[in-house]
Amino acid sequence: MALPRRRFLHLAAGAAALPVVPRIARAQAYPTRPVRIIVGGPPGGVADIHARLIGQWLSERLGQPFIIENRPGAGSNIATEVVTHAPADGHTLLLVAINNAINATLYDKLSFNFIRDIAPVASLIRSPNVMEVNPAVPVKTVPEFIAYAKANPGKLNMASPGNGSVAHIAGEMFKRMAGIEMTHVPYRGAAPAVTDLIAGQVQVAFDPMSSSIVHIKAGKLRALAVTTANRSDVLPDIPTVGDFLPGFEASGWFGIGAPKGTPAEIIDKLNREINAGLDDAKVRARIAELGNTVLAGSPADFGKLIAEETEKWGKVIRAANIKPD
Repeated sequence: MALPRRRFLHLAAGAAALPVVPRIARAQAYPTRPVRIIVGGPPGGVADIHARLIGQWLSERLGQPFIIENRPGAGSNIATEVVTHAPADGHTLLLVAINNAINATLYDKLSFNFIRDIAPVASLIRSPNVMEVNPAVPVKTVPEFIAYAKANPGKLNMASPGNGSVAHIAGEMFKRMAGIEMTHVPYRGAAPAVTDLIAGQVQVAFDPMSSSIVHIKAGKLRALAVTTANRSDVLPDIPTVGDFLPGFEASGWFGIGAPKGTPAEIIDKLNREINAGLDDAKVRARIAELGNTVLAGSPADFGKLIAEETEKWGKVIRAANIKPD
């Protein structure tokens, strides 16, 4: 006996919806236990600070502790490897950073493929770097610096927190676009690099603003330009490098990733909650205090950023023949 059309459509719609029910229930239940956010930097660093900021927000919103677990070393590769081997259930997350995009080219042999093995969840912030010099260097603008470098070949030393850091590759891109030579001096972290820059042991750096802003405001360092596409609210009178070298843009960024295969409904739930946090006035104020800007978006937006940055910095690394420490 044939079913009436209305009854048939009702049954068909109900049957189609059945597979969705377990997924919805799983998303509603998540998280069912504490969640680890693995950070590839030490406690107290820029990465750690932002992980704790968003971790606290998620703990309050989702009713389970979001625990920050620091796994520094190998340019964040150790932390990334931990997450790629974790169960894909949303209870182990990675604080993703620009280092992950850089490392895809910088390291020849990795046990993982970052773009393939980590699912993008949400971007968090963009972190500007600042081109800065010791005040004894007789320049006040980017054009003056370029002219000075060309007139004094081999006399300028460029500090960075280490080979393959965003400060290093930003400087390498600047050298290539400006047509100048500088000697790269890698340090074990931003703090010793800035210390020697202040002391005049090195002359220039493209340092993260968060580690230099206090010294710039105190007059111990001179900011020539910020490396982002737009001026920074923290240093509104300082131009961008791109004002003088069109197309130049180099900045750090952070986001959250999960193991490949993490259910889409869990990723979407995390993305919604993270974006809600980035829209919160207190969270935004804290991010601004650190000299950074909010970088909200969908998982697809974050995936696009990762792919573009991986390609962009891969070209710079290969052109400059940069090798890891």
